[in-house]
Amino acid sequence: MKKLLEYDRQTQALSQIAGRLGWDQETMMARGSAGQRAEEMAAMESVLHARRSSAELADLIGAATPTTAVEHAQLRQIKTSFDRATKVPGDLAAQIAAVTSEAQGKWARARADEDVSAFLPVLENVLNLKRQEGQALASNGDVYDAMLQDYEPGGTAAELEAMFGSLRPGLVDLRAAILDKPAPPDLDFEFDEATQMALSQKVAATFGYDFDKGRIDKAVHPFSSGSGHDVRITTRTAPRDPFNCIYSTIHEVGHACYEQNIDDAFALTAIGHGVSMGVHESQSRIYENQLGRSRAFTEWLYGQMVDAFGDFGVADADTFYGIVNRVSNGFIRTEADEVQYNLHVLIRFDLERALVAGDLQVKDLEAAWNDRFAADFGYAVDTPSNGCLQDVHWSVGLFGYFPTYSLGNVYAGCLHQSLRAAIPNLDDQMAQGDLTAATQWLETQLQTHGALRTPVETIEHACGCTPSEGPLLAYLTEKFSTLYGL
Repeated sequence: MKKLLEYDRQTQALSQIAGRLGWDQETMMARGSAGQRAEEMAAMESVLHARRSSAELADLIGAATPTTAVEHAQLRQIKTSFDRATKVPGDLAAQIAAVTSEAQGKWARARADEDVSAFLPVLENVLNLKRQEGQALASNGDVYDAMLQDYEPGGTAAELEAMFGSLRPGLVDLRAAILDKPAPPDLDFEFDEATQMALSQKVAATFGYDFDKGRIDKAVHPFSSGSGHDVRITTRTAPRDPFNCIYSTIHEVGHACYEQNIDDAFALTAIGHGVSMGVHESQSRIYENQLGRSRAFTEWLYGQMVDAFGDFGVADADTFYGIVNRVSNGFIRTEADEVQYNLHVLIRFDLERALVAGDLQVKDLEAAWNDRFAADFGYAVDTPSNGCLQDVHWSVGLFGYFPTYSLGNVYAGCLHQSLRAAIPNLDDQMAQGDLTAATQWLETQLQTHGALRTPVETIEHACGCTPSEGPLLAYLTEKFSTLYGL
């Protein structure tokens, strides 16, 4: 067992280096370096794939005898990784790494140029490669379910479809009721972007992000990268929308704190990272929404914004709370309000399942997206960057990833219900800008354990109940009914 963990530790360290290459590509790499970086990432993937599927590793797995719960969990995770790696040919893994690295740059340029046709050929290539990988992993089972395992182990499309099917009608009805009411005013002010970044640093620290082990940079699409003692996040700024920066930062801090707060004893081991993307998203969403968009926290944030920007045209904290939680038409998933966010995700869930199954051709993606969006939201997509080019995920091969966003919201609803029961005076603390009790509860109940348990077991351990969509719907209905006088 000791030899197995030593072997895996080197693999985990190399994987962190590969992740750092991706972070650099998104934040600092020169545009002309994309071709070389693709080759570098393919080389790293070849090395990692060889380590994860080697005969030496197979022998160590077969001989290892775990004696503790931690060792059992480590062996489970290592074996899962080995089984996956041995099913996927090494040359296919390297080809996917190279093509997705190149596709990421082509997506960014196509998005900037509003040119879908420039992106579709490389997307077709990515999809074909990911289908081959999914078929290898599925072993004659469902290809999309096999893809899901990379992001939500144990999850199935059928289970998610049932959960989302129960979630969707309530969201549609709530959205319709809200949009019949007068909306709060919108911001009308130019917010200095350097000041936004400075405020985002302060907000990140307030939520517990450790700058001795992390940093904030800017990227087209905000993300978090790394684990343990090197966890980096990115955000973005828009002069007339400071919430884009502030709440993207809080969201990524939720991801980052999960990784930073995992037990140091698990560092560079198979359980030294978040257990799934659904659980990961539960942390980013509860930080961003149930905590960050609460009436109590926005009272504190309002004062911080007045200090940073002066009079920005909002009279008081109550008005500010309404603006922060304003429900209005929009195109961008990452900027969507809590009520409509999951409706954006469900579009992607259905479309990518159709793409993987071959029921939707890549050449027809833009039209299918635009038709579905108009049907769900009642107005037309105006530009590709507001439509099928807005997300980076498909360009980097993340098929099966999107549903974990809504699953994370469901998990966050369950966690918030338990958090409120555990800390009855939470609002008094947050109104003073003190999130210590809330973030420490999440650290103790969930974050410190990493991947010690399966995803569902992780939520059950933290909340004391089986996850369901009920608490999320109850929270949204209560909050927005009060806010909009429904």
